[in-house]
Amino acid sequence: MTARAVLRTLAAPAVLAALTVLVLAAPAAPAGAAAPKVNFNELEPQLMCVSCNVPLNIAESPQASQERAEVKSLIAQGLTEQQIKDRLVSIYGKGVLADPPTGGFDVTTWLVPVGLLVALLALGAVFVPRWRRGGGGPAGGGVAPAAPEIDPADARRLDEDLARYDA
Repeated sequence: MTARAVLRTLAAPAVLAALTVLVLAAPAAPAGAAAPKVNFNELEPQLMCVSCNVPLNIAESPQASQERAEVKSLIAQGLTEQQIKDRLVSIYGKGVLADPPTGGFDVTTWLVPVGLLVALLALGAVFVPRWRRGGGGPAGGGVAPAAPEIDPADARRLDEDLARYDA
């Protein structure tokens, strides 16, 4: 066997493995194909009608119809989802997005309600047990003090008064 034949024998599996890797790593779509189209039905709930402040997929105003037409036009132009959102924000402002941005001052639109909920739960955890223990007794929350002892003369007079009213 010559050196050339040995080299071919050893190189064949390596070349086959390299071709396999290239085929598996290649994108599924042809190289000239456009990016996948944006699905209008998936994008619509992520947008808001700027006139009635409800998600675009349930809004029924003329403004909502105009926004839908704009989105469909941008999809037809072949823009990606993020490009469409950026274009709509430049036209209508940040209010067109159903989810507020995740940075800067706009994060407060998420954090303030969550913070209030946590604070209310903490107050409830502290005050509900105290309220339940108190039960309507004295303001101190402890056991009511025992009634003072009645003087024997007062007790006798009370018994006489009660006997008069019972008769």
